[in-house]
Amino acid sequence: MSTENLPQSPEQPPRKPRVAVVFGGRSSEHGISVVTAGAVLRAIDRTKYDVLPIGITRDGRWALTADEPDRMAIVDRRQPDVEQLAESNEGGVILPVDPANREVVYSEPGSVPKALGEVDVVFPVLHGPYGEDGTLQGLLELSGVPYVGAGVLASAVGQDKEYMKRVFTSFGLSVGPHVVIRPREWERDESAARKKIIDFAGEHGWPLFIKPARAGSSIGITKVDSLEGLGEAIEEAQRHDPKIIVEALLRGREIECGVLEFEDGPRASVPAEIPPVQSHAYYDFEAKYIDSAPGLVPAPLTPEQTAEVQRLAVDAFDAASCEGLVRADFFLTEDGEFVINEINTMPGFTPISMYPQMWEASGVAYPELVDRLIGAALRRPTGLR
Repeated sequence: MSTENLPQSPEQPPRKPRVAVVFGGRSSEHGISVVTAGAVLRAIDRTKYDVLPIGITRDGRWALTADEPDRMAIVDRRQPDVEQLAESNEGGVILPVDPANREVVYSEPGSVPKALGEVDVVFPVLHGPYGEDGTLQGLLELSGVPYVGAGVLASAVGQDKEYMKRVFTSFGLSVGPHVVIRPREWERDESAARKKIIDFAGEHGWPLFIKPARAGSSIGITKVDSLEGLGEAIEEAQRHDPKIIVEALLRGREIECGVLEFEDGPRASVPAEIPPVQSHAYYDFEAKYIDSAPGLVPAPLTPEQTAEVQRLAVDAFDAASCEGLVRADFFLTEDGEFVINEINTMPGFTPISMYPQMWEASGVAYPELVDRLIGAALRRPTGLR
């Protein structure tokens, strides 16, 4: 029987790749992650991608959230929260654990689980522990789902300031004087741990910066000018991380540089400078996100200095085996040397954040930046690479 005259079923148009934007999380940077997610959701090209917003509450529940970027902003100095955006106070999103199945399921108590469709790539915009530190990246590797940004090792190295500096030193990058106090040292002999910091101050002088070793967004950091403020600064850092790092003051200019993965490899943006903020002791959380202290983009450097910091930023990206993106932070010391302070594998990503501003000045607008990161993730396989 001929099928020539039978009605032909129309071909289904190809499905758009679905991007799950995962944000929030259990760290003290929860609110900034929500702000970042709002900016990313606003920028994703909806003609190219379907989008699934997934928020992680402060207690770790994965929630289906409203796709409403305007509600993900700092208002009256108050940060947004996933709980305010969740469609249910009890429902939870379940990622697949079978690499052959990328279907995401939503479940509520007493209801039949609902399939939300397959996810092709995850854009994790979590900051800090339980998201930026390799934990989420490991889960996604087990699930076989591609994702934006650094892999497990690079994420872990980028989160832990102690091991980050160890890696950089082993690759010949200059780092500043620092000392680390681990939790066991406090438990074994608190007075000896405190003396270790005092001896460090005796060698390098005051002020010191007391920091959580595995936190970001300048949260938990205190600039200490004398022995008198040390105890309170230690307590503040330990509220965010039982391991702390103490850094000596480096006199010089704060220079940042963005790195982005292109088809032919990582490239560096024009650098930016963070000038001293008169109303703040240093470039702290309030200066970054609440008062939006402006940076200088591009940084007023010589062509030779610009080329040098761009080279060092890509070297840092490669040293930590990074992928996707990195913001590398340096000090340009008074004797003209660039000293790397840290990298961020998922830097602040709002339009006013330094990373997007540096790429904007380099000719890559915010929507293109988001699109390039998603494209790089879709090209990259999961697993060993």
